[in-house]
Amino acid sequence: MKVGIPKEIKNNENRVGMTPAGVHELVAHGHTVYVQHTAGDGSGFADSEYEAAGATILPTIEDVYAQAEMIVKVKEPIEPEYKLVRPGQVVFTYFHFACDKALTDAMVASGATCIAYETVTGPQGGLPLLIPMSEVAGRMSVQEAARFLEKPQGGRGILMGGVPGVKPARVLVLGGGVVGRNAALMAAGLGAEVTITDISLPTLRHLAEVMPANVKTLFSSRHNIEAELPTTDAVIGSVLIPGAQAPKLVTADMLALMRPGTVLVDVAIDQGGCFETSHPTTHSDPVYNVDGIVHYAVANIPGAVPYTSTLALTNATMPYAVRLADMGWREACKADKGLAEGVNVVDGKITYKAVADAFGMDYHPLSL
Repeated sequence: MKVGIPKEIKNNENRVGMTPAGVHELVAHGHTVYVQHTAGDGSGFADSEYEAAGATILPTIEDVYAQAEMIVKVKEPIEPEYKLVRPGQVVFTYFHFACDKALTDAMVASGATCIAYETVTGPQGGLPLLIPMSEVAGRMSVQEAARFLEKPQGGRGILMGGVPGVKPARVLVLGGGVVGRNAALMAAGLGAEVTITDISLPTLRHLAEVMPANVKTLFSSRHNIEAELPTTDAVIGSVLIPGAQAPKLVTADMLALMRPGTVLVDVAIDQGGCFETSHPTTHSDPVYNVDGIVHYAVANIPGAVPYTSTLALTNATMPYAVRLADMGWREACKADKGLAEGVNVVDGKITYKAVADAFGMDYHPLSL
């Protein structure tokens, strides 16, 4: 199979869809890999490293899309790429369709097969291709919260871990999944007083057993969240419903409960966000203020640490990319029901129910 690795063009997205090690693995399986010139520069991988691994370097993004039967990316295609995706082509990347009608319409119109990292499931459940970036985003969310709590950045002027004689910051983490666990661990490591919420009692019991002493658990309800907000300095929103829009756990009226300079970090913004007042931001313009509350809602948080992120992502995606290239997407999905869960769009039809439901569009089960 001909596999293409284009350069990411989303704002400040420095990750790349595959490392030279990943290219080497595909070439060893007999596949041809095309890498766009300088695609890996932002992650610290030079063209020469890709060439040494067996890739062919092509000058433009148009060349890569035109040659490749399968595109392996990091982020969803954005508007300049829509016209490059063609019928029958496989696009393997993060899509987050449920919060982007224009993208959904474009990929339906393209006739391509769209396989979304974020809905592929593992043999024991879970989301194996979302986990590595969730780990990065969870840890970075606390770094960003600590940064924007600084007074020059618009925050309350609070040091996350405090100092002897001065209390540390109070951090509220909404959601006890991969993002939430990593955020809680990072915040606890900095010395903050952390509360992590979830609606699953088994999850809360597990967290209570494994988290440091400065992390407390709390059942997630509107009443409990409202009770925490007046004394919270930073809120990390990390709730995910696979493939669907995130629930709005902090509503616009709740902002009045918080002190000016409180920081909200919405890690769920790729799926529409879990704060009602959230809208996507970029690394070059990451925050905005609503009613005195600082909102950080960068849609590609791991893109700020591309070397770490690209290595972690390729570790997870490579076995699936090899399987897709070796067998073709249809046979690969027949052999792996978890991979089949990643197929969101095929030949102009939506094959993932949560995406169809999000826009009131027709749903066509992949089995049909």
